[in-house]
Amino acid sequence: MADSAFPTGGFAHSAGLEAAWQHGEVRNSTALTGFVDSSLRQLGRAALPFVNEAYSAPNKLRELDGYCDVFISNHVANRASRAQGRAFLTAVDRIFLRSESARLPGAGVARSMAQVPYAHIAPVFGALLRRLDASLDQAQRLFVFSHLRGLFAAAVRLNIVGPMEAQTIQHQFASRAEMVRLKCKSLTLNDLAQTAPLQDLWQGAQDRLYSRLFQS
Repeated sequence: MADSAFPTGGFAHSAGLEAAWQHGEVRNSTALTGFVDSSLRQLGRAALPFVNEAYSAPNKLRELDGYCDVFISNHVANRASRAQGRAFLTAVDRIFLRSESARLPGAGVARSMAQVPYAHIAPVFGALLRRLDASLDQAQRLFVFSHLRGLFAAAVRLNIVGPMEAQTIQHQFASRAEMVRLKCKSLTLNDLAQTAPLQDLWQGAQDRLYSRLFQS
């Protein structure tokens, strides 16, 4: 699931990086590092609580999905979250649950999850990782890693940095990512916060860009 070939549609999104780049806010590796750090903190406060709650209470996925839809008021970010959540749900169902139904009884659980109204990525991710018997720590690390990988892949495609430099910076972010995860590992919906308003504004402008590579 950590493989870049895992088909979740994440590489169609830049989490606001493309809009920030086109507005001249991120032009080099130094600015990219600041953007990623801000995005990582935002992920910890605005998305990990949903992962945590859905992992702890997967039976409340529909309710949590509704809360997530209300919380993500930015229409571009909301659309991206739903698209990635549906793609992740479909991939996990087809790859792990259907093909291993003998080892994982009740494989229809994932398909029943498709009945959630929006299928936002954070709550769907938490519920499915619980279904696959991953630990909460593993689920959180995979969620954070996937976000970072997507950001650096977008930076390479936008030619902000090259592939080698992107991997170097991502490696340097490993300890920072784990620090954010540990700080946010027990957060609940009561702790939700928007910590990167400028990134939210940039992402909201994605649809108004003259030309674009990414959906968000």
